[in-house]
Amino acid sequence: MSRRSRLSRLTLVILGSVVLIGGLSRLVFDADLVSSEVLPAAAPGEQGFSAERLERLGEVMQQYVDEGKISGMVTLVARHGQIVQHEAYGAADREAAVPMSTNTMFRLASITKLITTAAVMQLMEEGRLLVTDPVSKYIPGFEKTTVAVEPTTGSAPGAQYTVVPARRQITLHDLLTKTGGIGYPQGPTRQLYEAEGFGQAWYFAHMDEPMCTIIERLPKLPFHAHPGEQWFNGYTTDILGCVIEVVSGMTLDDFLRSRIFEPLEMSDTYFFVPQEKAHRLAAVYGAIPDGGITRSEGFGREGQGNYVDGPRKAFAGGSGLVSTATDYARFLQMLLNGGELDGMRVLSPKTIEMVTKNHVGDLFRDGAMDFGFNVEIVSERSHDDRLGSVGTYGWAGAYFTRFWVDPSEDLLAVFLAQLIPYGGSSDLHAKFQSLVYQALVQSEHAPAATAFGTGGH
Repeated sequence: MSRRSRLSRLTLVILGSVVLIGGLSRLVFDADLVSSEVLPAAAPGEQGFSAERLERLGEVMQQYVDEGKISGMVTLVARHGQIVQHEAYGAADREAAVPMSTNTMFRLASITKLITTAAVMQLMEEGRLLVTDPVSKYIPGFEKTTVAVEPTTGSAPGAQYTVVPARRQITLHDLLTKTGGIGYPQGPTRQLYEAEGFGQAWYFAHMDEPMCTIIERLPKLPFHAHPGEQWFNGYTTDILGCVIEVVSGMTLDDFLRSRIFEPLEMSDTYFFVPQEKAHRLAAVYGAIPDGGITRSEGFGREGQGNYVDGPRKAFAGGSGLVSTATDYARFLQMLLNGGELDGMRVLSPKTIEMVTKNHVGDLFRDGAMDFGFNVEIVSERSHDDRLGSVGTYGWAGAYFTRFWVDPSEDLLAVFLAQLIPYGGSSDLHAKFQSLVYQALVQSEHAPAATAFGTGGH
């Protein structure tokens, strides 16, 4: 074990022994934690938080568990590179009576996208690609794509759509900003996508073929808009994962492990969980009409998934990773530090500046939010009713995962749960954000009353 591992573990054990939140929440430590690097811990008051106000966060999280709205969750808040709140609530598996632990593993869904984005930017920094490159430079089938245009007034009776050539080629920039016109299956073309193996939308863990083989079928289908003209949440980051494989000559799994996970000591982040760690993977639950939750059945998108026993061939850069709160926090801390963590430089500060600035004009949420490279961004014009800071960026995932990074406050926050659909917990991300900021009593700047929306998938 590294010296930093020993010190970080000792710090967390000390913190776990002195922090009690009204008996409602608790820090859970597991022998497996020895395998994970963590950030240093600090008392909340040392980093500008009110410990008393921070207790409210735990009380609300536990309330949702006690009311049966969610099985459990893990939350983590860090400021100035030190963890001030890291707690586990409820159960990782209710039926097996497994309590949630601070090192429980979660399916990340769409918060995978920012990690894949970092990998693309590494290749850009090495001069191996440009974000202005057409996708067809790496995947020839994208040279000529089409768009499904829905019928307008005066169309023939019964017409569903017409297929027209795209006005221009799709670029890597379009993929990074979700403006390539490529959505998940929807509308009148849904059956075409399902016939080509895209029926599970963002979920690919069950597929018994490499991701690039799957992606090569995509340009045969009509897309949802012309490149650069609309914002769509869809397969764009999965395509970027294939581009990474083509350029690097490595699988996306190997590239991310060697270039991001190992340098950042993210030892619990995988596309498919090793059998020896399977007991740490949280179960997926879903809200039911009576207001409670039930364990999800099967291995599809809204089941337990094939993240342990799957074919282990399709490495989905848009939604496929499994990780822990501490691993994901290390990745975010690297971004917050300008691309470096513990002496390991992953990206340059200018690259992160590029990732976290607006690239889409008013295309995202009708201009209510800015959008960079796979992150939504709070701007001066943003309007929302939650606490936050201008410049904050973040995203959410379909399994009810979420993160945000606030550079002006040097703060990051991670919320991990496994709930789909969300039901009575649908407002919990917003409450988590508000509870974090209300506990921050020493701000780095004059407060800005804006925040960002739900995002996700």
